[in-house]
Amino acid sequence: MAILISRLRHMAFRSALIILCAITISLPLFSAPLNVLFIAVDDLRPEIGCYGAAHMQTPHLDRLAAQGMLFERAYCQVAVCNPSRNSVLSGCRPDTTGIFDNQHFLRGEMPQVLTLPQHFKNHGYTTLSLGKVFHHSDREPGDDPQSWSEPAWYHGQPYRHWFTKASLDYVKQLKALPKDKQPKQLRAAPFEAADEPDEAYPDGQTAVKAIETLQRLKTEAKPFFLAVGFVKPHLPFTCPRKYWDLYPADSIHMPANAARPENAPGPAFHNNYELRSYGTVPENGKIPDAMAPHLIRGYRACVSFMDAQLGKVLDELDRLGLRESTLIVLWGDHGYHLGENGLWTKMTNFELGTRSPLMLCAPGMKTAGQRTKALVEFVDIYPTLAELCSLPLPKQLEGASFAPLLEKPDREWKKAAFSQYLRPGKPPVMGRSIRTRDWRYTEWHDPKQNLVGTELYDAAESKNLADDPAYSEVVKQLAGQLKAGWKAAQP
Repeated sequence: MAILISRLRHMAFRSALIILCAITISLPLFSAPLNVLFIAVDDLRPEIGCYGAAHMQTPHLDRLAAQGMLFERAYCQVAVCNPSRNSVLSGCRPDTTGIFDNQHFLRGEMPQVLTLPQHFKNHGYTTLSLGKVFHHSDREPGDDPQSWSEPAWYHGQPYRHWFTKASLDYVKQLKALPKDKQPKQLRAAPFEAADEPDEAYPDGQTAVKAIETLQRLKTEAKPFFLAVGFVKPHLPFTCPRKYWDLYPADSIHMPANAARPENAPGPAFHNNYELRSYGTVPENGKIPDAMAPHLIRGYRACVSFMDAQLGKVLDELDRLGLRESTLIVLWGDHGYHLGENGLWTKMTNFELGTRSPLMLCAPGMKTAGQRTKALVEFVDIYPTLAELCSLPLPKQLEGASFAPLLEKPDREWKKAAFSQYLRPGKPPVMGRSIRTRDWRYTEWHDPKQNLVGTELYDAAESKNLADDPAYSEVVKQLAGQLKAGWKAAQP
């Protein structure tokens, strides 16, 4: 009897081992505990080398993409900084967080929320924040102290963005005006090329701090969740001159789709008010033709400047031998318009406003260097990182882990991605947008839920097709999917 029991126990052990091995092979899970390098980039649109923009000088973003997986169709939930970051860091959609602007903060709206870094902190990780991770404000700190093992490091406000004599003299002139003639914000032009070192700018300082922090973490016998937030290419487009030199003035041209989409409703647009808060930009009307190329060039220069800072951090991670135990995720908090659709900056439900880069690199990835066309959302980042690091998934999460895509990038996945934007006004109107493989459909409703605008676009987004009888069935189908909501679109 004792021999029989021993054999049965041995058989049970072997069966369990076989099952465990099968699970390990079939799921893209990695040995815990993995470190996490969580990189957030402000206003980054997928106009970078690894996304097919051959004119862009982004070697370090391209290197990261080549070492991990690139998500070609990743979408934010709201195309503005604070709501987007809150959806990522809470794993909840804007209708749950209640945050649609930059004036409300996550902990104030959801006191009991379990943030992504807080979840890692509760499971033994050292969690640290450098630069812009949560959204920051003078009125209320956006760092969320409960999320971090130490006080968040931030370079403070006001930023030092302008250095040239011309920029400084312009601000002096504004300050010399009578109080009733001064603009609300005493800012210089929205772009500047200065003969300054990288470390004179906030992102250069963040890279230095990240390198110092990695060196310290290397000596500590604890897993870490290190969040590094770069603010460029956010306005103003100011960075060292050497990055401007990567993009000669004669190489800059206005986009082919610079006109507003035909038949698009009014709420789809804004008056470029973020850009107009900078000096030399007219308060109303068209952005001057002479200014537009400088804006495009400055944006591109700032992307390359940020890319260089990223490269310094990745190089140090490699030098310290931490790459083999660190999962890296990089995401831009939303997309950006540079004159396309007749718009500048973000705050739209268009493709350029809602789509942004996302890439993930994990130790031992068999699919390194591959890319996926699957629809993913930024609200999916929280459950993905938790799953890959073998942490439980909190009940609050409203996204889906895209870990299975790391094993099979072309597998069937989400039917749609959802974004929204609350357009300020009297009254404000909410635009809800659904992105499927082939279409973008958007509905705008006033506070009484009256439909005040509908949009349907193909990939070109040059003409609103919502009222075209030829597309009535498409509109009907997408309206039903939008009404059914995100739960019905989950994989």
